[in-house]
Amino acid sequence: MPSPSAVSADPRATPLSPAGRPPAPRVTPVLAVLGGLAVLVAALAVASLFVGAGDTRPGRVLDFLLDRSGARADGQLHTVVATLRLPRTLAGLAIGAALGLAGALLQAATRNPLAETGLLGVNGGAALGVVVGISYFGVGSGFGYIPWALGGALAASLLVLLLAGAGRAGASPLRLVLAGAAMTFTVTGLINFIVLGSGKTYDEYRFWVLGSLSGVTSRSLTGVLPVLALGALAALPAIRPLSALALGDDAARALGHRPAVTRVVVAAAVTLLAAGSVALAGPLTFLGLVAGYVARRLMGPRTGAQLAASALVGAAVLLTADLAARVVIKPYETSVALVLALIGGPLLILMVRSRNVLLLGGPAAVSGGPGGRRAPARAHRGGDGGPDDSLVLRAGGLSMLVPRRGAAAVAGLAVLTAAALGLCVVLGSAVLTPSQALNALFGHGTHAAVLMVREFSLPRIVAGLLVGAALGVAGCLTQTMARNRLATPDFLGVNEGATFAVLLTVLGSSTATFGAWWSGPLGALLAAGTILLVAGRGGAQGYRVLIVGFAFAAVLRSLTELLLAKKDLDIAQAMFTWSVGSLNGRGYSSITALAIGLAVLLPAALLAGRRLRLLRFGEDVVTVLGTDPARTRLLVLAVATALAGLAVGVGGPIGFIALSAPVIAARIAGPARVPLVASALVGAVLVAVADTVGRTAAGDTEIPVGAIAGIVAGPFLLYVLLREQRT
Repeated sequence: MPSPSAVSADPRATPLSPAGRPPAPRVTPVLAVLGGLAVLVAALAVASLFVGAGDTRPGRVLDFLLDRSGARADGQLHTVVATLRLPRTLAGLAIGAALGLAGALLQAATRNPLAETGLLGVNGGAALGVVVGISYFGVGSGFGYIPWALGGALAASLLVLLLAGAGRAGASPLRLVLAGAAMTFTVTGLINFIVLGSGKTYDEYRFWVLGSLSGVTSRSLTGVLPVLALGALAALPAIRPLSALALGDDAARALGHRPAVTRVVVAAAVTLLAAGSVALAGPLTFLGLVAGYVARRLMGPRTGAQLAASALVGAAVLLTADLAARVVIKPYETSVALVLALIGGPLLILMVRSRNVLLLGGPAAVSGGPGGRRAPARAHRGGDGGPDDSLVLRAGGLSMLVPRRGAAAVAGLAVLTAAALGLCVVLGSAVLTPSQALNALFGHGTHAAVLMVREFSLPRIVAGLLVGAALGVAGCLTQTMARNRLATPDFLGVNEGATFAVLLTVLGSSTATFGAWWSGPLGALLAAGTILLVAGRGGAQGYRVLIVGFAFAAVLRSLTELLLAKKDLDIAQAMFTWSVGSLNGRGYSSITALAIGLAVLLPAALLAGRRLRLLRFGEDVVTVLGTDPARTRLLVLAVATALAGLAVGVGGPIGFIALSAPVIAARIAGPARVPLVASALVGAVLVAVADTVGRTAAGDTEIPVGAIAGIVAGPFLLYVLLREQRT
């Protein structure tokens, strides 16, 4: 084999790149690829005009377009082609190109191939704007949604930019991600709060959120096109800075560019493109992700070519999805968002399984699960769970090391939990006074008061405590395993699997009674098994399981939204209330099942927690000590999944608890431990208190516990993650 010097000396040899490797072989010229994509888009646009859910023959459509045989005098044909299909096709071209371009811009600016337009909170802000317009201003048409959706999206993105640009860090990729996630949490809680109080609002919102091109008219398209054009023009000055930014922030500064300003410009362009698209067709996920990925594979590192290709690919993908939505269950239509999820989900999984994909600023950037962070230096001098802070308990030949701070934290939280139980009983009734409720708890007072407290209020509060405990432990296990604050059942697809399974049990029911609590853990375990299987080898120890879980959750969420849209309003609204997270009507039967499950799973969780502590020293050390890291992760995931499934089966997918309880517990118990017991107690208190607030804050109207949790989730997430990043 010739040496490198010999190869470089040969004039016929392939020249080496600066990294010492032969450059990638030149593929099809850029113009040829762009021309091929343009031809594909044109062919799909023609197909969109000729194919539909109705029975109009393609020959008659051609007669109309060519004005033959008096076709344009046919009123029905004019309605089908000119009023329905032509605006729909043009909207597919414009929205697909806009979202494809927005996805590529965002991926280039954040140097994250997994970024998509929902990252900036645009979809959530648009949805909140539509809900506000419907609920408080009587908006009730597709065209009427546009200014509200556009205003909500712009306001949410502006807040995200302000939050991400605060301080000396500038609008870094991580700060954009954190601010966008916090905004999404907050607006979701506000949407649930508003929608649950109005059946009319929910009836209109459940169809809009599916995403569709069917309601697009020439008037609405004309109103949104200037916004999309402005967003595309705003992206042009960012092409050269983005090319430099691909080399890193330091290299971009050396070339005379300002990375923070570039990201702000890109964020503004993405906001306009995504906001106009969401306002016109509803939230369409995965489109920017798919377009950016395909454009990079076709064009390589050329930023300008990537952006042009992503716009064409986005238009092609959306037209294809819209055609499929029209014909797959002809003569009816299905959700375009569901078709996009079915396309984008597998592609996202393919991306994270590829060796060529690097998740920049990913898990490590938001790492630090409870017990997974490196303890501060003072921890080893006592006071934070270090060796000097531990107490040795001996009984005969047995001994046990008990951390003083951890034990004191658990004792204090246990007292707080008991106090919360009493306060929730005393303050949780709108009919009884606190003294009457307290007397009824001990069997004194009228028969009606005793019945109300002991048979209705008390079991619900206890169910809330148990649900919160299960979510707290599940979140602590998954966060510690992945060393990632976002690695909770809420993000791993486990909650979505359990939710979809429970909803399936009432699919053919004429009521909205949820008695099949067992379907929650069953659906969660099936979802976790599928995620692990798809993630493949090593999926449980890297970011693969997180991204596969995200993709799986997106598909299931689209199916859930479609299921709710197909049910009668009363049943759908009751199902939606439960899908937000609600403890209404929970009795002693639910408590019994959940208590038995916790009694079995908590010892397994404590065993898994001890093994997780060893994993912090590295897999080699753990293997030498006789513990199999792969089996430990499987045990952790199985226990956490079963706990989350039980909680969802009883109380619905209550968000935020699995995320926040371990964080709070780690602050109290110290960073050197895996605070499973403390997380359980914190989660119990949070759910019980949130449920009591939801029952009493709005008078006669009850707010589900999931909505209360969602409203405070965003600010809390932003505070915790940005504080850790500064640290």
